[in-house]
Amino acid sequence: MNYETMSFTVEKNTAIIRLTRPEAANTMTAKMMDELLDVSIQCDTNPDVRALLFLAEGPIFCAGGDLSSFVSAGDEITAKIKLWVTSFHSSIALFSRMNTPIVVAVKGIAAGAGLSIVSMADYVVAGESAKFVVAYTAAGLSPDGSATYHLPRRIGDSRAREMMLTNRRLDSATALNWGLVNQVVSDDEVDQSGIELAASLAAGSAPAMAAVKDLLRESYNNGLETQMELEARSIATLAGSPDGQEGMHAFLNKRKPVFGKG
Repeated sequence: MNYETMSFTVEKNTAIIRLTRPEAANTMTAKMMDELLDVSIQCDTNPDVRALLFLAEGPIFCAGGDLSSFVSAGDEITAKIKLWVTSFHSSIALFSRMNTPIVVAVKGIAAGAGLSIVSMADYVVAGESAKFVVAYTAAGLSPDGSATYHLPRRIGDSRAREMMLTNRRLDSATALNWGLVNQVVSDDEVDQSGIELAASLAAGSAPAMAAVKDLLRESYNNGLETQMELEARSIATLAGSPDGQEGMHAFLNKRKPVFGKG
């Protein structure tokens, strides 16, 4: 399927979503939100997808929502925002609950909705000149796209409040120190680093990575003993699975495992 605001391909078990509105700083329009929902469904229902990567054309990852389209909605803005955000939130919910590892590669600025995409990721690669800002309150708005859920879990409540209330702009070094990003590379290596990392994850054990994501999600809701019981059940099941058997035998025989054969 062809999209107007992004491209979507599946290459060697990696779903690559590339935002393609560089002339508008990859800001999110209603069309982009609808297309992102369609892409999220494609990723969620394709068994060949074992890793997911967000990239962007141009020097800016995503500068947030397209405020010009918001303003042009006039008196219908409240109803239209609810409609647009429903699509955006549905896509974020699908991405967040997928068992597939999600990598985001950031060049330039990740602001507003762009930062929401960053905060939901499992792994974030950033260029040296990348900047991160919540930005919503500067426009008299409040965050969306899961920012108030994922950002505090990623960097802590106090720092999330600081970013949301003061619109502090983090450079890549600070974002790395705060845990918002996992790796900083030179600006011209961002896309390739993201592609290589996603490929590495796609070659890993999909059931094991799914278990990690499931266990981490559950950990916020459970007490210690309940969480350890889930861990016990998970590792026992995986140990008897084809990937578990392959991984353990490969380790003992000092060879690289080949997952996904069973």
